[in-house]
Formats: sequence, C-alpha cells, structure tokens
Amino acid sequence: MQRWRTAMGLLLAMTLPAAAQLNDDGLHEQPWFLHSFLELPDDWHAAAESGRHFVVLWELKGCPLCQRLHQQLLSDPDIASYMRQHFDVLQLNLIGSRKVLGFDRQERTEKDLARQQRVEGTPSMQIYAISTGPQAPREVLRIRGLPDRARFMTMLRYVQTRAYEHQSYDEFSGAASASATRRSA
Repeated sequence: MQRWRTAMGLLLAMTLPAAAQLNDDGLHEQPWFLHSFLELPDDWHAAAESGRHFVVLWELKGCPLCQRLHQQLLSDPDIASYMRQHFDVLQLNLIGSRKVLGFDRQERTEKDLARQQRVEGTPSMQIYAISTGPQAPREVLRIRGLPDRARFMTMLRYVQTRAYEHQSYDEFSGAASASATRRSA
C-alpha cells in the first residue's frame, strides 16, 4: 500500500506544474520560462523556428499583480501547458541592470530597454509574431496588468491562431464572446 501511495504521489507530482520560485532578482519565475543569453533577435528566431511565439514578460520585484499572475494564471495546469506548447517566454525586470541585446541590435540594460519599448507597468507581456523571414519582429499583442482567466486565454488563442493576421484583438474577442453566448443559450 505504501508503494502504491508513493507511486501515485510521484505520478501526481509529474503531472502538476511546478510552483513559481523567486529568482535572484526577486521575481516569481516559472520553471518553463526561457533561459537565454538575453539576445532578443536570437530568442525570437529560435521560437519562430520551433513554431512558437516569442513573449517578453516584464515584471518587478514586489509587484502584487505579478505575484497573482503567477499564482492565478501561469501556475494553472491548462494555461501552463498551453503556454509551454505555443510560446517561449523570456522574463525581464522592468528596472533590471542585466544587459539585453534588443531587436535593433543595440545593447541596453533591462531598464533602458523597457523605457525604449514604452513598457510602463507590470506585469506586461509583449508578444511577437512568428516569422522566419528577413522582416523585423512585430509585436502583435501587449497584455498589460492582470486579465481574468477567460480573457487571458482568449488573448493567447488570438495570438496562437495568428488571428492578428486578419483581425484586431477587439474583433476576435467580440466574435469569441458571441460564440460563447450562442453555445450557452
């Protein structure tokens, strides 16, 4: 009986996403986040070559909404699985001092890059289109703050399905809401 409990506990632990841990900057970090040399063009190309969208997640130590983002959304097994499958997420510190190579091939601190990208609050997610051609990376959606679970999933689906290629997010989310209303009626 004890072996069965141990085996079931191990199986359960393998299927649940690991909880967020605090990193050296004091930011909550998911184990599936991208660890890179902080060269955005290379990270974007690698994500695109593997068929995933590239996400830059901006956070700040002590940010209560950032903590809730991890607790309520990014630790949710369905969301974590969906994001691992379709997105490469690079976490940056809004006031950080690490050097990052931007898409313009200029090296800046995280803080200066955030300013250059006009990131004004945390959490913020910049999500970039998948492209393997010579064109520059294109931000297709910016998620500011802490959306509720349903809206967050709608935003992720908007990007993952590449709906941004033919409609705005507002059009997409309106169609998704209308479809959900018809199904529940």
